[in-house]
Formats: sequence, C-alpha cells, structure tokens
Amino acid sequence: MTVMSTDPERHTTRNVARRRRQMLEAVTEAGSAQVDELASRFSISRMTVHRDLDDLAEQGLVRKVHGGVTTRASALVESNIALRQHASEAEKRAIGRLAAGLIEPGQAIILDDSTTAAALIPFLPALAPLTVLTNSLGAAQALAGLPGIKVMCLGGLYLPTYNAFFGLICEQAIASLHASTLFLSASTVIGLAAYHQEAEVVTTKRALMQIVDRRVFMVGSDKFGMTALHRLADLSEFDIVLSDGGLDPQRRLELTKAGIDLRIAGDTSIA
Repeated sequence: MTVMSTDPERHTTRNVARRRRQMLEAVTEAGSAQVDELASRFSISRMTVHRDLDDLAEQGLVRKVHGGVTTRASALVESNIALRQHASEAEKRAIGRLAAGLIEPGQAIILDDSTTAAALIPFLPALAPLTVLTNSLGAAQALAGLPGIKVMCLGGLYLPTYNAFFGLICEQAIASLHASTLFLSASTVIGLAAYHQEAEVVTTKRALMQIVDRRVFMVGSDKFGMTALHRLADLSEFDIVLSDGGLDPQRRLELTKAGIDLRIAGDTSIA
C-alpha cells in the first residue's frame, strides 16, 4: 500500500522539476504508463500526475491518452537524452570535477552510460595520457580525437534511450578487460542501495564492476529517495560515493554512519 506524502518539500519547484524528469525517463523506458501506476511509483495523487503529464505534453515530450501517457515519436528518445544531459548540469559538473581528482595520468578508467559519469569528460584532457573504456556511444564520440586519450568503445546491443551498448556481446567484451577505476551512476538510491529501472542496464553495470580495482559511484542529490525496479548494488560495494551539496545533512549522516566513504563536491567537511 502506497502512502501519499503530505510533506510540502515534495512539492517545491526543485522537487517538482526532478519528479517530472524522472517521470519522463520512466515513461520513455517503458514506452507508456498508466496514471495509477505513476501515482503509486512517485507516491503522489492522480491529480498531481495529471498536472505533471500536462506539463510534459505541453513541451511535446509525451502524448496523453485515456488513462495514461505514451511516448510521442522516435524524436522523443533524442529529447530524453538531451533532457538528462542538461538536468542538474551544475551539480553533475561539480561531481565530475571531484571525480577527476581521483584519476592519475597513465591509468585505464571506465565511464558507464550515465550522463553523470559523462560529466568527467571535460576534465580528462588535463589528465592525459589516459585509456578510457566506455559502453556509451556519446562518451566515445566526445572523447574521440582528444590528445592523449585512447578510447575503447564496448559494443553490443544499442539502446537508443541511453545512447549506449548493452547485452551479451558487450558483457563478453567487458570480461576480457581490466581497468583501474570505474565511474558509474544509477537511477536512484533507496536506503543504502542503488537501483536502476532497466534490468539489461543493471547486468552490464554489474559486469563493469567486476573488472576494476576501484569503484566510484557518482550520484546527484536529486536521485535519492525515488523508486526504480532493479537493485544494482549496495552502496558498500563501492569504494567511494560522490554527490553534490544538495544532499541533505540527515542523508549524509546516514551514509557515513553506515561506513560509506561519502565525498561531497565543494565540501571538505566529509572525507
């Protein structure tokens, strides 16, 4: 049974924008969704769901149908990728800058398909020479031709929603390699675990986690507390967890008490 939240913080401008972005991602991944399903998933009323969907429909991102919503055309995939790239852009850049401090020239590193990990890319040329492995087509294209950066693209089944490669072929390629550090993100953090909505994405991320000496989990503060279907990993499975200054103090305390090596972008009080 889902309990509707009466917390006014849930309805602040920032939280509404975050919820609508995550609602769009959920609808895009599934292709369609029912109002009742979205109300349960985000713990909000049907009326609030309708308001959120009206806003997304006005932007041309989704099409409302009787009892629910569906994606519009194939152009929606590109729009969704662009939306995720620009959502919380300043926070992602801050996390990317913090992550760059964990890299030394000459290393082989991995960037997963996430837009949060992609925030590392602008900082990498200053750390060359580097070898960068990635299953993200967008990351590979952004890195291509940068001086001192050797790119290895992990191919496989291409999923347009993520502009990246997944599946058996990708996982077989991953299993034949080894790298120093993996920079990875996920859809949400629930309690002390990371979750993702897509099972095939989780399988590939898990494969990446098996071939590195160090795992760095990059997660924006806006991803805490929402829901996703598939468990990726306990946060304790990561050597370092990076987030931004928007992470509330209670959540920070919860993570550090659990022994998580939490580091906040722009904050030297937590090491």
